[in-house]
Amino acid sequence: MTELRERKGADIRNRLAIALDVDDLVEASRIAREVRPWFGVAKVGLVLYAAAGPEAVVELVESGYRVMLDLKLYDIPSHVRKAAQVMGGLGASYLTLHASGGVSMLHGGVEGLAEGAAMAGLEAPAALAVTVLTSDAGAPSHVLGNRVRAAVEGGCQGIVCAAGDVREARQLAPRIVTVVPGIRLPGTSTDDQARASAPQSALEAGADLLVVGRAVTSAPDRARAAAEVVGPLTLERRGSGGHGAGLGERPLY
Repeated sequence: MTELRERKGADIRNRLAIALDVDDLVEASRIAREVRPWFGVAKVGLVLYAAAGPEAVVELVESGYRVMLDLKLYDIPSHVRKAAQVMGGLGASYLTLHASGGVSMLHGGVEGLAEGAAMAGLEAPAALAVTVLTSDAGAPSHVLGNRVRAAVEGGCQGIVCAAGDVREARQLAPRIVTVVPGIRLPGTSTDDQARASAPQSALEAGADLLVVGRAVTSAPDRARAAAEVVGPLTLERRGSGGHGAGLGERPLY
């Protein structure tokens, strides 16, 4: 029974990313240590990367985290390819790119990641195409489908989308990894996340990886907040309609 609980805890931890959106690497590392029992992935976004650069990725990888480098690359294909090549050699497990950049740009990013990782002797990070920001409540209905199709055609292994978009995305790309940010506990502030979701609801919708930020990092007691987010979660078979398999049947890279 103890072994079963430990395995369940590890499975849940591998599906949770802590968003370290702070402008100081010392503070980010402190948060990462405090919540390590509950999170297997650390998200390095624009704020932390601007403050600490590649060192943030290296330090978190060395501390045992898989790292999601959330830079949302968006430029001409050749520039994205070169930037992704650099990122591919840092040891991150994921890199985000804007799906709105189009198939050629996404394909350039995927190739750059593979090239950079190969030169460093590492496994290539998974490219995640950002579909519609969770702060955007007014995106036209056709946008999600167009961007999911671009992600697939561009060779991305996953997408970033709101929990409410997962089922539609899964219909278009059944095997793609879905990453859901904007996770909040019921009854708490959603801040600037117009399309936030409770963690269990996101899992039941079919999310593979949940990104949790201020619900934990801004709490007075981060360990307690992390336990409140993670404790009730269960990894049951996905929602209705037959789309998607049980958690763990798609590789999370």
